[in-house]
Amino acid sequence: ARDLGKYCVLPGGGVEQHGHHLPLDVDLICPGGIAKGAGMEIPDKLLVLPIVAYGYTGHVMDFPGTINNDFEHFMHHVLDITKSLAYHGFKKIVLLNGHGSNMPNLDLVARRTNLETDAECVLAAWWQLLTVDKAFLPRWRQSKFPGGCAHACELETSLYLYLDGDNVRKDKIQDGSISFNEDNSPFQWVDLFGAGPATVISWTSSYSDTGVLGEPSKATAEKGRRVAWIGIPRMRAIGPPRRMSVKAARRKPVAGQCRRNAARGLSNRLAIQSAANVKQITALAAGPRMPSAGAPNRRCRRTGTCRSRQ
Repeated sequence: ARDLGKYCVLPGGGVEQHGHHLPLDVDLICPGGIAKGAGMEIPDKLLVLPIVAYGYTGHVMDFPGTINNDFEHFMHHVLDITKSLAYHGFKKIVLLNGHGSNMPNLDLVARRTNLETDAECVLAAWWQLLTVDKAFLPRWRQSKFPGGCAHACELETSLYLYLDGDNVRKDKIQDGSISFNEDNSPFQWVDLFGAGPATVISWTSSYSDTGVLGEPSKATAEKGRRVAWIGIPRMRAIGPPRRMSVKAARRKPVAGQCRRNAARGLSNRLAIQSAANVKQITALAAGPRMPSAGAPNRRCRRTGTCRSRQ
């Protein structure tokens, strides 16, 4: 796969509640379905890895069924995967996320992968792929903005109905509000496709009774099909790694160069410090310098009088 120039897609999400109508694996089925679809479309260019199943879901732990992965453990786990792929020679890695609260953690993983390996790592949430075509969402969406698409909502429910509709409890579908959105504050509001400039995200139960944030009543399997077949081509369009500029290539250290330079600099500093220490020790060992016989008189700087060195 590496020799064929394939790039890797690593889907990931979390296990958490999605109201009474959706299973716990929504954040796995949605990115996994889009990644698998893209892999089937272009098998000669794309390698889909097994999904990273457990993400950062600490804020939803007061809803039964949620399984949290400490954010540091989660980041190190994904970083170990990307570094392994880079070590084996893959040049581009796409992190396809399915859980909103993973985004800041995965952003750091992608940055560290880019800085610490010679691979290029990019992060995208599957719902962000829908914003490339600016005309798609206005035609597709029927729920209110903000808040109609947030969690277990019109969007997630539609895609799940298309990918695995038999596991949706359609008789349990019920809309849910985000309490602080109803305050109509220009600073604090949330939606999958935007948020206020000073939005506080805390325990989900503090602003939702059911964990449903949005309007799943407007979801249909046909809407989910349209979402999937917009998202899949977008994965294909992300494409191979960009070509590094000449300037960036010059700045990229040769393998081992940093270690050699660091060792050389440390050696020089130690040599200088050692020479200074030897000089100081030699002076201390010699003791105070005694004047020789017949030493000339010296003028006292304070009084101006002459004095002889005794």
